[in-house]
Amino acid sequence: MKTYEIEKNKYELYKDYKNAFELEAIKEKYTEYFDDYDYILGDWSYGKLRLKGFCNKENPKFKPINDIEKAEEYIKTNGAYDCKYFILKKIDD
Repeated sequence: MKTYEIEKNKYELYKDYKNAFELEAIKEKYTEYFDDYDYILGDWSYGKLRLKGFCNKENPKFKPINDIEKAEEYIKTNGAYDCKYFILKKIDD
């Protein structure tokens, strides 16, 4: 898997539906808010990139609303119909 460095964190591209991954667009939207999350989901809805953090159950920041196992459900209920999206997985050094 190819890895990417965003801010001080390393990620691998876990899923890329419809070639949604655009590194420069992510870097523009990324803030330190996402540092604590295990995954970042980015979806393109109506021409704009939206980012959301998700966690594994072992993460102290875990809440049912940010459970990575619910990422597909999130896209179906909160994204534009059949929108392109990606999921980045944080890599521990």
